[in-house]
Amino acid sequence: MTELKRETKETKIDIKIDINGKGKYDISTGIGFFDHMLEALSKHSGIDMKIYCKGDTHIDYHHSVEDVGIVLGQALYKEIFPISNVERYSNAVAILDEAGVECDIDLSGRPYLVYELPMDGVIKDFDMELFEEFFKSLVFNSKISCHLILKRGRNKHHIAESAFKSFAVALRRALYFREDETPSTKGIL
Repeated sequence: MTELKRETKETKIDIKIDINGKGKYDISTGIGFFDHMLEALSKHSGIDMKIYCKGDTHIDYHHSVEDVGIVLGQALYKEIFPISNVERYSNAVAILDEAGVECDIDLSGRPYLVYELPMDGVIKDFDMELFEEFFKSLVFNSKISCHLILKRGRNKHHIAESAFKSFAVALRRALYFREDETPSTKGIL
């Protein structure tokens, strides 16, 4: 289990995760739709998550979303690395009605994000472009390579939820235990 805290002028964050959990969560960021997405991430990845964020949401949601991604990414990095005895590569497609998002992951230690999802629009009062900020912060701080690609869909809620679920399932699969040692021809990640 890893617990991290971070406090800036814009946010105060406390995160506790266990990658060997059962997908139990206690999440409160002050942003309802973001909480819903983080709950899906926890449930479908099997990672227990406690996430608390008090942010400057009276201005907008940007700092809270980005900073949660940073701290959650740092916690994942501490839980995953140094890496050994895991599958390492994985992918998943999660669908929700008409929407389908594919996620490909490599627990490489080399962060990279390919993000091909809609950026325009709003879900209630949540800007779609903030999801890219979240995933960028998460991926770069956890040192994961990740490709999130929209295969089909129109409904913004469905697309966002499919993205979080496909990432969660791909991450769970990448963390699957293997008998052999480090999954790398170099012998180290």
